[in-house]
Amino acid sequence: MSIEAFWNEFITKYPEYKDANYTAWAFGVDQDLLADLVCRGIKTSTTSAYSLYELDNEPLPQTEELSIVLNSKEQPICVIQTTELYATKFKNVTETHAYNEGEGDRSLAYWRKAHLEFFNEEFKEHNLTFSEEEIMLCETFKCLFVKGK
Repeated sequence: MSIEAFWNEFITKYPEYKDANYTAWAFGVDQDLLADLVCRGIKTSTTSAYSLYELDNEPLPQTEELSIVLNSKEQPICVIQTTELYATKFKNVTETHAYNEGEGDRSLAYWRKAHLEFFNEEFKEHNLTFSEEEIMLCETFKCLFVKGK
């Protein structure tokens, strides 16, 4: 199903969003697993590096923004809405945020290990060095619509 057809299916069920704008994207790694965790209500948060938005010429997420989450084949899986955004240093990300990311054993230790690996690679691709002082954008969202439900 195309992204446009998926959006139209969403709008049919939720006409109050017919005039809303949206973005469509996949999570950085394990796209299928993470999209599934969102659909099952396990993953309700994500983290991105604030400084990379400008480097990648991408707009910052906004509260109330709608997004279509894609799988590894760039197929639409669900629609989410951002409910909260805050910036904090990597080293200050909370246990609650790590738990809400829904990954691994949901501990802060797991989150830190997995995200250190991820952000080290992301920064290396930009010829930068990642530091735990780096500002992170912590995003909380709710899943509004799942394909086929």
